[in-house]
Parts: sequence; C-alpha cells; structure tokens
Amino acid sequence: MSKLNIINWENVLDRSKTFQSQKPTKWAFLEEFLSRDFYEKLYETYPKKDESWTLDDQHDYYNFSHTWAGKDRTDVSTDVEDPSFSESWNQFHHYLFSDEFISNIRKFSGVPVNRLKYFTFALKPKRGYQLAHIHNAGPSSLILVIYFNKNWEKGDPGGTYISTEEDESTIIFEPYNLDNTAMIFHDGPHAAHGSRYITKDVERRAIQIYLEKYSPDTGWSGGSKKRKLREI
Repeated sequence: MSKLNIINWENVLDRSKTFQSQKPTKWAFLEEFLSRDFYEKLYETYPKKDESWTLDDQHDYYNFSHTWAGKDRTDVSTDVEDPSFSESWNQFHHYLFSDEFISNIRKFSGVPVNRLKYFTFALKPKRGYQLAHIHNAGPSSLILVIYFNKNWEKGDPGGTYISTEEDESTIIFEPYNLDNTAMIFHDGPHAAHGSRYITKDVERRAIQIYLEKYSPDTGWSGGSKKRKLREI
C-alpha cells in the first residue's frame, strides 16, 4: 500500500516538533498532507451529498455526515471495503489500518495511538458551524481532519479552529487553506475546537479520523466504543 504514495510523510514528520511543543494542547496545521496526485483522485470522487447523508442539526452544531459501509457513527471502524465509494477511497480507508500509517502517526505525535476508531465524511454547507467544545477523550487519542476544498478564500469560516477555551472569542488558530490540508490535535482536556458559522453558499468537505489506543484486555483508552463523537 505504501507504493501508492498516499501521505507526504516527509512534510508531516517535519512538523513533529512543532506539534509536540504546542501548549496547552498539542496541535498542528499540515499543508499538502496527501500526495497531490492521490489527493486529486479523492477530491474528484468525494461523495456527493444526497439522501444517504445524515443531517446533524443541534443547538451547538449543524453538519451533514456519512459513515463507511453503512455503520452508525458510534460503531467502531473496521477494515472492510465499501463499493459505494471509489477505488481510491477504498485504498485510502484500508491504508488507515496499516502499520505504516499508525507507526508514522505515533512518531509524529508522540501519542501512543494504535488503531483507527472512527472514520466519517463531514460536510458543512451554508449555515454550518460547531460551537467550541472539548471531548477530553484521554491521553491516548488524536483527531485528524483532512479538507477537500479548492479556492477557499482566506479568512472565510469553515475550518476547524483551535481555541484556549470553549468560547469562539478565544480562537488562537483557524485554517486559512482547505485544499489538501489537515488539522491534527491531541484530544485531551485542553483541546477546545469548533468551526465558525458559514455564511456563503459553499460546501466545506472534509473527513474526520479518530485514532485511539486500544487493548484487547482493557478496551479503548477513551472509554466506551459507543461514546458519541460530535462531527467537526
């Protein structure tokens, strides 16, 4: 699978020290995250929003989501094919279970994750947003959000911001480019994040990847596999 050259690991690993030195929570914004050729294949075949998507319309967020292989959002991901998605998306989903992916993410982050827990397509249309919040899943968990949007104007809302508190007025970073970029952060007690209200008639397309430490004896380090993870 590594022969496909899916992720620009050299670029990613170059940001390792930056990620691990951030306080009060570890985070990094990664540009050209995927190899450009492979990214274009995923971009062109990103699933179109239709009746199969789930609308999450709550007081604190507005988002459309789509899971893999018909799973519920709280079902743990498994390494299975889904013929409703393109070959490239199936290759990418399979790669997330590979030793190469997990070992490089651990090397980059210093966080002892060892398995993909959740994988979700997350689309925010006009009116999409999410209030600042903290999951606090534990010391051995990471959230990775990869964006698939071209010509996103700098300063426009939609990217997952990092803030110092559960308050939008405390934003310290918001992605300015959503074309083959990624936000990754340690999902600990200080990982406040959200996304500002989208006013333009656009679709912010992304995927949300949740990684965590798992043990056959003690289960997931962040608690029950049925813990609901709000879309980003």
